[in-house]
Amino acid sequence: MLLRCGDVASGLLLRLSILYVPSSISAMIRVDALTKCYGPLTAVDGLTCQVAPGEVYALLGPNGAGKTTALRCLATLLGPNSGSASVFGFDVVQDPIEARRQMAFLAASMGLYERLTAREMVEYFGRLHGMGRDALGRRVDELVDLFGIGDFEDRLCGRLSTGQRQRVSLARALVHDPMALILDEPTLGLDVLSGEMIYDFITRERERGKAVLFSTHQMDEVELLADRVGVLRQGRLVAEGRPADLVAQTGAASLSLAFLELVREAPS
Repeated sequence: MLLRCGDVASGLLLRLSILYVPSSISAMIRVDALTKCYGPLTAVDGLTCQVAPGEVYALLGPNGAGKTTALRCLATLLGPNSGSASVFGFDVVQDPIEARRQMAFLAASMGLYERLTAREMVEYFGRLHGMGRDALGRRVDELVDLFGIGDFEDRLCGRLSTGQRQRVSLARALVHDPMALILDEPTLGLDVLSGEMIYDFITRERERGKAVLFSTHQMDEVELLADRVGVLRQGRLVAEGRPADLVAQTGAASLSLAFLELVREAPS
């Protein structure tokens, strides 16, 4: 049985409720030999990885390594040339509508409608997901409380700061309480307080049993949040494991140095 946050009335219960996943679902997010090309350029080359319920997986790589392309394929925004990907068992190519229902996708490049208020923005996306008025009102109240949007919920999105826009973007993506979170550099450009809010949120969602896949360039975020790490170089997965395992594998003194060594090596 699946317990949905939209079924509870208070922000406190939102924070404490646990999502139960059928035992048949061993991987909430699954990627198998995924390849995406832009003409002669192979942006993602045979990527295989998976994220289990209650796991946080960090996707690392230098600029141009294919992180954003891989996440956009998972989010059904790009079609792969070969391979497959699924979210909660729904193939992102064969069943994209149902796959999107199971995920939240946060992209740094995805803007807000500047003539809507922060609250209207979240409500609009809830209606797109088919939520009824009462359930949507309760859910928006919960998210406004959870992300500290109350002080600016009636302000136009075009007048929000970078940190405020990121909070609204998260609430918009999560309004339907999805099972999987796909976050492309979720703290990019944020101040310390906004970044801490997102760290707390990711930790809380993991504790509720959700799968979180995020990309970042910040090694401190990886060490704080990630259960496992995948390192991309030129579109290929060149290393995968727990952060401590990657440090031990390379013999480096820190995760940052291990990352540098891995992305400098030629793919096998």
